[in-house]
Amino acid sequence: MSAYSDQNGAKGNGYINGNGHPEDLKIAIIGQSNFAAEVLEVLLEHHHTVVGVFTIADKGSREDILATTARQLGIPVFKISAWRRKGVPIPEVLEKYQSVGANLNVLPFCSQFIPMEVIDGAKFGSVCYHPSILPRHRGASAISWTLIDGDNTAGFSIFWADDGLDTGPILLQRQCPVFSDDTLDSLYKRFLYPEGITAMVEAVDMIADGTAPKITQTEIGASYDPALFREENQFINLNQPAEKIFNFIRGLDSVPGALAVIIGDDGSETSVRLHGASLCGPAVLDNAKPVTIKGATGPAFVDREGVFITGSDGQLVKVKRLKKGSKMIQASQWFSQAGKKIVPLDLNEREVEMEGILKGIWRAILKVEIEAETDFFACGAGSMDVVRLIEEVKDALEIPLENENLFMAPSFMEFLNEVISRTRNGVSQESSGPDYESVILRENKKTISVPVQMFVNGQFIDAENKKTLDIINPTNEQLICKVAAASALDVDYAIRCAHEAFKGVWSQVSARERGQLMYNLANLMEQHKEELATIESIDSGAVYTLALKTHVGMSIDAWRYYAGWTDKIEGSTIPVNPAKPNNVLTFTKREPIGVCGLITPWNYPLMMLSWKMAACIAAGNTVVIKPAQVCPLTALKFAELTVKAGFPPGVINVVTGSGSVTGQAISEHPLVRKLGFTGSTPIGKKIMAACAESNIKKCSMELGGKSPLIIFADCDLDKAVRLGMSSVFFNKGENCIAAGRLFVEDKIHDEFVRKVVKNIKTMTIGDPLNRGTAHGPQNHKAHMDKLVEYCENGVREGAKLVYGGKRVPNMKGWFFEPTVFTNVQDHMFIAKEESFGPIMVISKFHSSDFDALVQRANSTEYGLASGVFTKDIRKAMLFADKVEAGTVFVNTYNKTDVAAPFGGFKQSGFGKDLGKEALNEYLKTKCVTIEY
Repeated sequence: MSAYSDQNGAKGNGYINGNGHPEDLKIAIIGQSNFAAEVLEVLLEHHHTVVGVFTIADKGSREDILATTARQLGIPVFKISAWRRKGVPIPEVLEKYQSVGANLNVLPFCSQFIPMEVIDGAKFGSVCYHPSILPRHRGASAISWTLIDGDNTAGFSIFWADDGLDTGPILLQRQCPVFSDDTLDSLYKRFLYPEGITAMVEAVDMIADGTAPKITQTEIGASYDPALFREENQFINLNQPAEKIFNFIRGLDSVPGALAVIIGDDGSETSVRLHGASLCGPAVLDNAKPVTIKGATGPAFVDREGVFITGSDGQLVKVKRLKKGSKMIQASQWFSQAGKKIVPLDLNEREVEMEGILKGIWRAILKVEIEAETDFFACGAGSMDVVRLIEEVKDALEIPLENENLFMAPSFMEFLNEVISRTRNGVSQESSGPDYESVILRENKKTISVPVQMFVNGQFIDAENKKTLDIINPTNEQLICKVAAASALDVDYAIRCAHEAFKGVWSQVSARERGQLMYNLANLMEQHKEELATIESIDSGAVYTLALKTHVGMSIDAWRYYAGWTDKIEGSTIPVNPAKPNNVLTFTKREPIGVCGLITPWNYPLMMLSWKMAACIAAGNTVVIKPAQVCPLTALKFAELTVKAGFPPGVINVVTGSGSVTGQAISEHPLVRKLGFTGSTPIGKKIMAACAESNIKKCSMELGGKSPLIIFADCDLDKAVRLGMSSVFFNKGENCIAAGRLFVEDKIHDEFVRKVVKNIKTMTIGDPLNRGTAHGPQNHKAHMDKLVEYCENGVREGAKLVYGGKRVPNMKGWFFEPTVFTNVQDHMFIAKEESFGPIMVISKFHSSDFDALVQRANSTEYGLASGVFTKDIRKAMLFADKVEAGTVFVNTYNKTDVAAPFGGFKQSGFGKDLGKEALNEYLKTKCVTIEY
């Protein structure tokens, strides 16, 4: 006879058989689902004996996972359609149960009514898992009601079954907090499922040891809640405060979904299920369309964030997804998708073969003939069938898919269209990226799909009114594509999404997890580096080999470098003077700023994005970036990779458009707390003014340059010529730290010029995708025209044009000749102003007056970079001490590294990119003082 613990949990004597020895448990598992299957597996790991498994009957030809698992483990399986008939146990079913000789019943997840003849038929009783802290929420929908009632605490109970509804004595209970963003699904996955399995096995261990208590349930606080598997109980009451509406929706998310009825303009009624709800503040209604929801007392409307429902208290609930029938759609697309008809694609020969393969997989799972309109879920498929379908399609066709792809396209025709569209867009065997409208580039022996829409909240979307910009290939002057031109309203939406992500999902990602996402992204960029370099060449005119090494290579380096910093951002403790006799602890915390706006230039589209964004993301911020108007394509391809890397929606957003509209909107937005800009000094001044006038947002500026390069006669002349040319002509002169003015000592001046001109004549100018090309086209026509004007100005003021100075003749594309000016005097325009092109400006000096030379080098309002070539270390160090520039190169040039800070002085801006110092641009310091 067994001895249990008393109601206070005092230990009993264990199970003793008639011979005085402990009696082994013989367990019957009664239930279903993955939860029950895992309980079975863990019980066996704990060396318990399971003598039989009783589960539900097959649905068509598909059996429950508990049956599959038990059969694989060699345990007898009994599939029971019903245990009772007219309230009386079915004899043959009862006989099957008795045949296994179980002395303990374990019910980990059981949806069937089990007769008391079975519950009491085991010598040591029956234990059940229930997903609430009993006695609250007795009944079949306990998890849902925990959320619907707004409980702050959730949990589960394992109790001894009796003849009541979840009223038996408690064996053990566990609880957890309910978070504001919890749903039925998240609560189950986070706590109730994993901890429940552990606790079920712990309960059986306690029973085996004779330590399991039987604590009588109190009736204080007991509740019996309606069963939500009945459809009539799933309809949402919209005549209540927003928080109650929100709680009801999340209580039924993701299964089965709260029911509502949308009334069309013609009076028709459409039942939909609501998913992905959140409470939100006031919404911008500029482009919202009203929608009528039956029973709603306040207005409801649809905009690009979703469906907004007004509660009786005037507050809003946002719903992101709607389910119509078995198809899930984005709530924001209700008006465009609700009545949308499926149009079959025209398939080529290979795609017809793929259709046959897909039909075979569907047929094997559903056991029915597959037609275009066959609905996967209407045929009775369950969650395990979804997993099986997706995995088999991925294996058979090598196409990346997620379960959600099937939910969004549940009919065979829709699913076929989804799969075919993915193959046509060139999606490879990585995690599935977002859908987008694209341009297909067939260059460099590659076929590359590039998004042409802006990227906001994890999706590619059109700009307001579908406005676009023309993107021109600088090599052949032909239109590549049209990309979205974001309006101020588009920017507002992107920033609000970034703000929501910063306050929500991104704040829950740990520093180390953030670093792993960045490593994932860097690895994807590495895998796609040839595609990215090809896009960079076509879009910006960068020479492919340079794009591969620098534009893309240094971008990858930046993401990896800052990925390593994420979990090393630390505050400090500070010894302060306490007021006696108390003690004081003062420490600092380094915190992210929030939403950061980034505006990047056209000379290094991907690299400038990565220099700024990697530090920004490492610090824990969210981002809205506007790439250069004329070459945004690598930024958009990069956005696709961020989804594949696993970044949550809203963390990284790319808004394409003009500086005057899109850039200005970012600068002025009050939710942007930091702005990073690289570009010209005049535009930088305007942006600083906007930052100050809007909300005094923090900003960092990397602006114009007129970097001096001093070449002394005692240098290694050949090296000085080679690197001097690189200092000017690198990346077609479109280089922020380009040597804007060379000072060459008179003793070597003529020889230096002669060698430079000789080497220029050997440079190959042409298609940047050709591996032998050394000099590609200028980025865009307006810039090339500016270079022509710049050279005309130099000649007009009396400088000597030694070579170049004009557009390359008889060549399509914006190719400008590498140019050399000598006899440049300090007062001339070309001595003061930046060309940002392949124009070498040379002035002569005599070495007798070092201080005067440095003064000439500093006689500019710019102070980005500088350089000196000499074998005299004293001269080099004196120059480094006295020059007014953020970077000094000695016997080298253009040698930047992601670990070394980069930024200028004077009107070249302030703040740093790269290195540890760049993190400071995207962090704020909080001081905390505690008296004790």
